[in-house]
Order: sequence, then structure tokens, then C-alpha cells
Amino acid sequence: MENPHAQERVMSDFQILKRSFQYIKPHRKRFLLAIFLMIIVVALELVGPYLSATVVNRLAHKELYPYLSILALSLGYLGCIFSSLGFMYMETMILQKAGQEIVYQLRQDIFSHIESLSIAQIHDVPIGKLVSRVTSDTSAVNELYTNILVNLLKNILSLCGVIGMMFVLHARLALWMMIFIPLVGVISFVFRFLSKKAYRNVRKEVTSMNAFLNENLSGMKIIQSFHQEEKVAHSFYQVNQHLTKAKSKQNFVFSIFRPFISFLYLAAIATLLYVGILRVHLIDQKDGIKILWAFYEYVARFFGPIQTLADQFNGLQSAFASSERLFVLLDLKPDFMDAPDAKELPPIQGEIIFEHVWFAYEPNNWILKDVSFVIHPKETVAFVGATGAGKTTILSLLTRNYEIQKGRIFIDGVDIKTIKIASLRRQIGQMLQDVFLFSGTIASNISLRDDSISKEQIKEAARYVGADSFIEKLPQGYEEPVLEKGANFSAGERQLLSFTRSVVQKPRVMILDEATANIDTETEQLIQASLHKMMNLGTMLIVAHRLSTIQHAHQIIVLQNGEIIEQGNHQTLLQKKGYYYNLYQVQFEKKE
Repeated sequence: MENPHAQERVMSDFQILKRSFQYIKPHRKRFLLAIFLMIIVVALELVGPYLSATVVNRLAHKELYPYLSILALSLGYLGCIFSSLGFMYMETMILQKAGQEIVYQLRQDIFSHIESLSIAQIHDVPIGKLVSRVTSDTSAVNELYTNILVNLLKNILSLCGVIGMMFVLHARLALWMMIFIPLVGVISFVFRFLSKKAYRNVRKEVTSMNAFLNENLSGMKIIQSFHQEEKVAHSFYQVNQHLTKAKSKQNFVFSIFRPFISFLYLAAIATLLYVGILRVHLIDQKDGIKILWAFYEYVARFFGPIQTLADQFNGLQSAFASSERLFVLLDLKPDFMDAPDAKELPPIQGEIIFEHVWFAYEPNNWILKDVSFVIHPKETVAFVGATGAGKTTILSLLTRNYEIQKGRIFIDGVDIKTIKIASLRRQIGQMLQDVFLFSGTIASNISLRDDSISKEQIKEAARYVGADSFIEKLPQGYEEPVLEKGANFSAGERQLLSFTRSVVQKPRVMILDEATANIDTETEQLIQASLHKMMNLGTMLIVAHRLSTIQHAHQIIVLQNGEIIEQGNHQTLLQKKGYYYNLYQVQFEKKE
């Protein structure tokens, strides 16, 4: 995901806008209506200065104009103001509603895409960065749809309209005002370039801080246990300093732009007064005051949008930087996907065949080397070996968390690469060493919020694995709240909930990866009894360092350096007096 190729990619502004319009397309009628209302607002805002200048001119020569005409023009001016506010309100509401729906869809797309990525791709990125993509980055993009793009268009139309009105009123005076346009253009171009760079740095540092906080707040218990608070605080100081420096550079760029534009505005007003009064002699003409007043207001309306462009450029660069990160993430293809002709897996018997399987997490660093074995339906098979021998890898390959480089894997005679991944995983229950419980209740954690699983099915599964022995003692039973990561339950209780979660799904193949590693002896005895029952449900694959857990397995496969070195049942392997025998002797002596 955040691999080198993704990091090197930089999208142009045009590419970002092109991708953005794909999300606007379903809401184009709303946006067209909003643009129509915006044009009306711009037109009313352009008429306003002309009416006010006419009123001022007639007040200066009130002996030439009737009182009612001045009153009518004044009411017309007020009508323009209130009408523009009303249309502006309608435009804003339309854009906000459309923008929220777009961002809702964008969040859905991002989260669904993250779910489609492989475990390896997700592990490549700190969780905090993914959280930033779904939350802060999409919020910045919301501004792009609801505020920035439309207001940019509005300001451009306002500028064009102001210039047009100036030439209609007095072409010579308008030409004098045009000398400021190249200066404004150069300053805006430089600001846009610098602000874009500054905003990208800010977004990068914000993401880094989110990732740092997510990791270290989650691991605060370890930090405090090993007295690393000072070291972590120093690391946070560095991350915080980088973000502060990036923000300071951004503010510096912003603080330069506004004074330059303000200076040009004052220079334009001074030029207007000098040329209008001393060179063109507008004061001496009948409509001179009207022209001078109108030009004064139009110059303010010319530089007003340019000054707000500073904020809009900042927001635009923020939205572009966030959009770029989101689109790069969306363009990231999963390591592996369903084949075009992938099929649903019908209910299986549980036969598993590994045929000359080779696998490496990194090129040429083989974790599994030419591994072959057959597991018959409803057999219990254990994998034994030292850390790094490839035991857990075999289980991950079966569920297609990773893809093999050589060989084939079959379930009931069907190559798993020809099966839809979701269909495959639906028939495999996994009970891992590190049990993850979600915030909610015990019942919602067992059913994983699947409404098709009834309360009675949940209770039946809990009774089957023995989890009911502690659940029913809780004040609220199956509705007992579960804190984040199940912090209010012991390791053994969490594992029993994991067992219940798997059993309630009625899998045909069950995986136990070090599922009894972190539990006490009393709970282990309870789990051993559950395991004997679960062996009748389907094929069971077990990885366990405690050999007492696997003595009754039909097969025990011993791995070393990614290769199978021994295979057989408990008694057969003991008689061989090989690796398994030595391992058993060591554990037996420790127990004694």
C-alpha cells in the first residue's frame, strides 16, 4: 500500500479533478442547479455597485432627479442584497447535501477497498495512516466538493464580470486598472506553487503523527511496564516538531500572500483616484461621481475574491493532497483477487491437499520448500516445529491470506485459486493466539453482528465449548459489555469466546493457531474437553507448542526450516526417536 511505487507516484491537479468528477457525476443535476444559482448571485452582486453608484450620483445632483427615483433605486439596491443572500443560502444547502453524500460514498469505497487488500499489504502501513485516510483526508475532500471548487468558479466569474462592468462604464479608466492583473497573476502563481508544496508536507506530518499516536497509545501498557515513557515522549517531541515546522512554513507562505494583495489593492485605489480625478477629470463630468464610485466598489470586488483565493488555494491544496492520497490508495490493486471465473465453494467434506507448495514472503527467501501432505475429512492434524519453521504460514496459505509462488492447494479436490476467497473463508473457522474482541457485547462478538445467528444458537455454541460457565455468571450474561480489545476479560475467557465465535459459524475446517498458548492450566483443561468435542465438527488443523494438546491428533506433521522432516501420529513419532521424540522428552522433563 505505502510501497515505494505508491510513494513515488504524484498525480497532477488535472488528474485529481478528473477523478473527482467521477464522484460528482451522479449528483451533476444538483451541482448544475447550484452553479445556476451562483450565476444569479454573481449577477446581483455586479448590479449592486452600479445601483449604489447611481444613487450616490443622483444624491449629488438631487436637483436634477425626482426623490421617488432615488428611493426606487435604493430599494432596488437593497433588493439585490437580500435576493443574493437568499439564492446563496439555497446554493449552500444544495452543495452541502450533495457533498455529504459524495464523501459518504468515498468513505465506503475507501473502507471496502482496504478490506479487499491482503494482510501483507495492510501490515505494511501503520493503522493510524489508514485511519487518517478514512477520516481526515475524506473531510478535506468534502471541502473540495462543497466549498472550494464552486467558490473558485464564482470568484472567476466575479472577476470577469467586474472587468466587463469596468469597460462598460469607462474603457480608459478600466485599462489603467488592468495593469494590476499581471502582477496579481504572478503573485497568485507563485503562491499556488509554494502552498501546494507546503500543504503536502503538512498532510504528510499529520499522518505521521496519527500513526505514532495510534501505535504508542495502543502499546502504552508495554511503554509503562518497561519505563520507556521518557524515550517515547522524546520521540513524540520530534514528530510534533516536524509537524510544527511544516505548519510554520505553510503559515509563512500564507502570511506573505495577503499583504502583497492588500498592497496591490491600495495601489489600485490610489491609481483610480489619481487617474479619475487628475487625468480624466471625472469630478467635472455629469456622471463622473457615479463612474468613480462604481469603479471604487468594483476594484474592491476585484481584489476581494483574490484575497479569499488565499484561503481557497490553501483549502484547494489540502483537498488535492488528500485526494491524491485517497486515489493512490484506491488505485492500489490487491496482491491477489478472485479469478474472473472463480466459483462458489459448495459445502465441503474437509479434505486438504498441499502439492509441492513453495512460498516466500520476500523473493527467494523460501519459508516453505516443496511441502506436500494430505489431510482426510474430519481428521485432526497438528503442525509442530521451531519458531519460523512455517507452521502458521501453512494455515495462512490455506485461507489465502497470502498467495503461494509454486505448487497447488486443494480442498475437496478443488484448487483454492479457482474458488471465491469469501466463499473459501466462510467454511474455515480460525481460533488464533491473539484473540481480538470488538467493542459491544459478548453476544455481538460471538455472532459478529450477524442477524441470521439467533440468541439460542449463540448460547448453544457457548455451552458446546464451555464458555457458558463464565458468561452466565456475569451480571448481564450474554449482553455484558465488552471493552476495547476485550480488556475486561482474562486471556482464557477471550479464547473461549473465540472458540464460541468459530463454532457458531459451523465451519467445515477449523484452525487453531497457538490457541492455548496464553491460558492457565484450569482453562486449558476446559479447552481440551472442548477440543475433543470440536474434532467431531470437521477437519481440524492445530499449531501448538504444548504437545499435550495434540497427542490425540490423527496426524502430526513436524516442520524444520520450511520442510517436512517427520509425519505420523503421536505413538509412531515417539517410536522413531527423532525430532518430535526429543521435543516431547524436553517438555516431559520440564513438566516433571
